[in-house]
Amino acid sequence: MDHHAAAQLLDQIRKNMESCIYGKKDEIAWMLTALLAGGHVLIEDVPGTGKTQMVKAMAWSIGGVFHRIQCNPDLLPTDITGVSIYHPKLEEFVFRPGPVMANMLLADEINRATTKTQSALLEAMEERRVSVDGVTHALPHPFMLFATQNPIDFEGTYSLPEAQLDRFLMKIKLGYPDEASEKRLVLEPSAARAAESVTAVATVEDIAQMQKLAEAIHLDAGVADYLIALIRRTRSHGSVLLGASPRAGVALASAAKAYAFLQRRSFVLPDDVKAMAPLVLGHRLHIRSEARMQGATAIDVLQDVLRLLPVPVGLERY
Repeated sequence: MDHHAAAQLLDQIRKNMESCIYGKKDEIAWMLTALLAGGHVLIEDVPGTGKTQMVKAMAWSIGGVFHRIQCNPDLLPTDITGVSIYHPKLEEFVFRPGPVMANMLLADEINRATTKTQSALLEAMEERRVSVDGVTHALPHPFMLFATQNPIDFEGTYSLPEAQLDRFLMKIKLGYPDEASEKRLVLEPSAARAAESVTAVATVEDIAQMQKLAEAIHLDAGVADYLIALIRRTRSHGSVLLGASPRAGVALASAAKAYAFLQRRSFVLPDDVKAMAPLVLGHRLHIRSEARMQGATAIDVLQDVLRLLPVPVGLERY
């Protein structure tokens, strides 16, 4: 597959998603960036903004295996990973795979699952495999986890641990649609297609090839220096208790390459790093309590660092 063919497939996937959720072109671009980078996504917003619909539309657009988990406090780790069951006729234990055995897994309201159940996803997110009864089972390739959560509903919820947050490539928020899109939904509620009616326009093999193309996008040494400087300055900022990890730097580079590929460029610009930084780093920074009391957020810190960080010029382009 060449870059032109990949761009055409991405346009078709984008159109499918835009037919299911209105007024979210930027957010759809971010989701496609995560798809190209092969990273996991945490989608945080209030109910009714289209989180689940958007993930389903992407999943059905690329074919492959898609599973959905509705998280709740009763969900057990084996409900996700699968379980080994004794088969009397075979006189041996047989592995019955759980919903994690998919190309795309949607964990709806992940913060309603207990911390023990959430931790069952850690190995799958990082290693693309699960261990059940001492036996390791590889996940399909590609594998991506999309998790949704409600930021204002605290009753019956469990905060995601820092180790798990760090394994999400990006965290995005949908927000409410603009006035024109919301009016369209009210006047033409049937105009938006249900995600289940979306026709597959690509295959998982296509996605795997596009991910390789995105990974091969050129990252100039000057842009890499700029990216590393951004990561390191988050650790020394006065409002930050815990800055971005080395894994965050790798994730930001991967997202910047994928975003450049989505823009049909063969090289990364500093603007790509700046565009991805809030999405990739925002959920990884821990702000000091005194700074939070003064209204500071992780995004404020990132904007402050980016404002003071010199942008490289005269970069080599490929």
